[in-house]
Amino acid sequence: MALDLFKRVESRKGLFAVEKITLIYNLLTSILILFMFQRMDHPLHMLWDRAVIAAMTFLLMYLYRLAPCKFSAFVRIAIQMSLLSYWYPDTFEFNRVFPNLDHLFATAEQWMFGGQPAVWFCHAFPQMWVSEPFNMGYFAYYPMILVVTLFYFIYRFDLFEKMSFVLVTCFFIYYLIYIFVPVAGPQFYFPAIGMDSVSQGVFPSIGDYFNHNQELLPGPGYQHGFFYSLVEGSQQVGERPTAAFPSSHVGVSTILMIMAWRASKKLFACLMPFYLLLCGATVYIQAHYLIDAIAGFVSAFVLYVLVTKMFKKWFRSADVQVMRWTYHRVTQSLTENK
Repeated sequence: MALDLFKRVESRKGLFAVEKITLIYNLLTSILILFMFQRMDHPLHMLWDRAVIAAMTFLLMYLYRLAPCKFSAFVRIAIQMSLLSYWYPDTFEFNRVFPNLDHLFATAEQWMFGGQPAVWFCHAFPQMWVSEPFNMGYFAYYPMILVVTLFYFIYRFDLFEKMSFVLVTCFFIYYLIYIFVPVAGPQFYFPAIGMDSVSQGVFPSIGDYFNHNQELLPGPGYQHGFFYSLVEGSQQVGERPTAAFPSSHVGVSTILMIMAWRASKKLFACLMPFYLLLCGATVYIQAHYLIDAIAGFVSAFVLYVLVTKMFKKWFRSADVQVMRWTYHRVTQSLTENK
């Protein structure tokens, strides 16, 4: 494995597909910051962060030219994927200035289901043997990303760039939706309006309440469980009142399952229990309305097809052109030598 890991590989000298889409998202959100400059909390800091990320991306491209191997390619792509942890809470810095829309989604939920499934679910099953598996599934989100990524890197390196591009681009599309559709989810909205209003089916508009109030109350379930503590700790540290519709947890995990199915049926089977628990957990821990989860599931298939076509059109065709150009030059050189 070590020899393969550091063996020199032939690769184009420019940016990887995932780096290009990151720079595009970087540019789009930078332009948006300039338009919203006066209304944002710390726009200069956000612009500086984007400049650093862009500079780091080009620096990694330069360093890769010095040692083009599988390991250095993995480092470049892994860094871009790890930056998703920055881009996610960053969406809140945009949508916090817009009027919150949770009242519309909670009202739609009430109309469709005659109540709030996020409340029913956790109240009906507060037991440890239900709470812990669901919290384990929710916590498995990032490990699932890591497992599928490593599987493609180790066993399907020929598809590794495509896989990373599809995954990161789908994330960015969800993030763009979150910027302009400010929905916080039940875990933020219900405490803001009070559970008495929720039980009465009254869902008032709260305007820009979350621009100044971002408190996240403890989640439902068995509060002394190991996985409950892990989820609760990660929620308190990294969660913001944003990114509820559609559920990227459901959407991205569904995309991961599609990738797993195409790469290995055994991998797909191993991940399936965690996937099912994760999808159920999004409603159980009140991170999402049920309609968020449904929209996440449906959007996953649409985005996978769309983004895969984007990759084939934008990057696969470019690779073919490079291969044709290289073949032409080699043929021409052999002809001249004769």
